Amino acid sequence: MKNSLLAVIVLYTGQLYAQTASKPPEGVIERISPELDAIITVTAKVEVIADGFGWVEGPLWIESQKMLLVSDVLNNNVYKWTAEKGKELYLAHSGYTQKIPRAEELGSNGLALSKEGRLLLCQHGDRRVALMNASLDHPKADYTTLASEYKGKKFDSPNDLAIRKNGDIYFTDPPYGLEKGVKNPSKAAPYQGVYRISKKGIVTLLTDSISRPNGIAFFPNEKSLLVANSDPQKPNIYIYDVTKEGLLSNGRIFIKERSTDGIKIDKEGNVFATGQGGVRIYNKKGHLLGKIKINGSTSNCAFTNDYKTLFVTADDYLLKVDLNKKAGL
Repeated sequence: MKNSLLAVIVLYTGQLYAQTASKPPEGVIERISPELDAIITVTAKVEVIADGFGWVEGPLWIESQKMLLVSDVLNNNVYKWTAEKGKELYLAHSGYTQKIPRAEELGSNGLALSKEGRLLLCQHGDRRVALMNASLDHPKADYTTLASEYKGKKFDSPNDLAIRKNGDIYFTDPPYGLEKGVKNPSKAAPYQGVYRISKKGIVTLLTDSISRPNGIAFFPNEKSLLVANSDPQKPNIYIYDVTKEGLLSNGRIFIKERSTDGIKIDKEGNVFATGQGGVRIYNKKGHLLGKIKINGSTSNCAFTNDYKTLFVTADDYLLKVDLNKKAGL
């Protein structure tokens, strides 16, 4: 475990993320509605399974390899976790591949699999969405840029992404990976965007009205999309209708309770929203069902393919919750 120093990452929005390394985070499940019992079994426990990251983000379960991948944003690495071997370095130079030294959040953040099963990365340092050219079982810092700009304006720091069943990539672009944040002289666009990369590689700006777009997730039928705003001045999760053309319409507030980081939605449409103090679980109508209370800041979460296990990234820790008592991880 790390020592008792308190490391604080100050984001240029004024939001604070504190890494409390004095002790592992304690996880407690708070049941607000009986509906939660069908989602998280009453015997479920929250377990720390790895630590020692700088700032851990972007969890992604790879069923074919029975492994979880996570981004260490501060240290420019992707790590893998398996039940057999625990935490191991998976990919160095995951988000910044240039030789010029720079500060802030260098590494990858959001991770996903393409429709073809290849690794996609939101790269803060290189300010792009990229595809790893190497195979999943032989990773290498060799990337193809899928998108790095819109209408000649460089992205700030692509953060999180959601893949539509047709292969389209939807992603958020807040300023967190920029040195000096929105005050960085290289910031090109006067807004923060949510974008789509189509199957043909065409980049479309979907909305520029969210001040700090962060987590993003489709509901199971892909007719609606959630986007979290991690701006503490506008702590909303927004819901959009997805048109037949894959664009967004009818944007409105889905949840207005706290600043939210990552979002995941299970097969029943239940929403798992991460942020300060843990994970909140809402039903598809936005009603709060319960909380996985974790001291510190939770950045994101991910399910296994059978939705029986939930992984949570929190400060410099990785946690696991067996949602179903028959889960075998």
